[in-house]
Amino acid sequence: MTSLPDELVEEVFLRLPPDEPAALVRASLVSKPWFGLLTGPAFRGRYREFHGAPPMLGFLYNRPYGYSRRKDLTPLFVSTTKFRVRIPHFTQRTHQSLDAWDCRHGMVLLGDNGYCPPMLAVWDPMTGCARELYGPEEYLDPADSYKIAVLCAVSGCDHRSCHAVRPFKMVYVGVKTRDGECVALAFVSSPDMGDWTKASDPEREEWEEPCSDLDLANDAFVHSMPAVLVDDALHFLLGYKYDDGRAGILKYSLSSDSLSFIDAPLAMSVVARASILMAMKDGRLGFAHVDRLTLHVWSRQVDSDGGASWTHGRIVDLKSLLHIKYPKSRARLIGSVEGGDIIFVTADLGVYEIDLNTLEWKERRKRENLHALYPYMSFYNPPERVIPGDAAH
Repeated sequence: MTSLPDELVEEVFLRLPPDEPAALVRASLVSKPWFGLLTGPAFRGRYREFHGAPPMLGFLYNRPYGYSRRKDLTPLFVSTTKFRVRIPHFTQRTHQSLDAWDCRHGMVLLGDNGYCPPMLAVWDPMTGCARELYGPEEYLDPADSYKIAVLCAVSGCDHRSCHAVRPFKMVYVGVKTRDGECVALAFVSSPDMGDWTKASDPEREEWEEPCSDLDLANDAFVHSMPAVLVDDALHFLLGYKYDDGRAGILKYSLSSDSLSFIDAPLAMSVVARASILMAMKDGRLGFAHVDRLTLHVWSRQVDSDGGASWTHGRIVDLKSLLHIKYPKSRARLIGSVEGGDIIFVTADLGVYEIDLNTLEWKERRKRENLHALYPYMSFYNPPERVIPGDAAH
């Protein structure tokens, strides 16, 4: 292959599978010309264009609230390829464990409720760089609820290869009681870049309250499932303490800095605890719900006049699809791939990844008491200095 023209060599490298990043690492170590080609911005750009959406290199997960604290304080990450994360050192010196709270655009948001306000860390698994921060000073009462999302703040970025040392934004959406009324509120922080290091002291960044409160039903709460980014807006699932058959959606618009409420699909037995939001491949907001072993998927359509409605789409018999052995098993949705029409479900004895378009599935892990799963999506870029073993086991 070394005798082939450079143009053909590049065409061969373009076809290396993105979900096997070790292949790029090994190729870049063969010679200086190949190293220069594979680490150059021109090839990286072509590689991303050729393969489209970034692959899933692994996933993070957390366990239900109240689960016994683990002795291993590193983030709970499972590689689905030969990619190996670089763990930041701060997890070895904190007195609490940092759980995954969000993952998007190559960045992972870790959080710890053991502090007031909560301690946060934005971590790049590709490089091991991290920034430790604190949440808003107006910390919610433990009886209230909130979620924090992280996303790239670079204008015009295609988000296919976002990594550390890029501007990012955090959006905090919570539900609390003020003057006897239940309201939703939002805080936004866009930290200055500072130093991304492998260990740093937590920083107190400025959090702004960009919009007025939004009135909600008195028993509403922000569900702990992941938020999804659709059409320049973050969407958070709402549940209701006194009515398991209700669900709602809080929308935070990044373009107008505003909060609004969206009704969930009207369907029998819609239970917030058995539902997740999805960012569908066609750019629509999706809603998935599982009733025992039957999966229902809806998508939200907005017409030219701004009118919106839900369309009931695919219905999947998980018992038949996954060959579930125990008919009395219950399935639970724990996450999805933004823009991928892929969901993650725990059922029977495993954690499964299901493509809703093809109904192809993979068992990703033996079943555990998992609460939420966050896929880590990114193209692997060989670093300027490649160290054997950094990206592969």
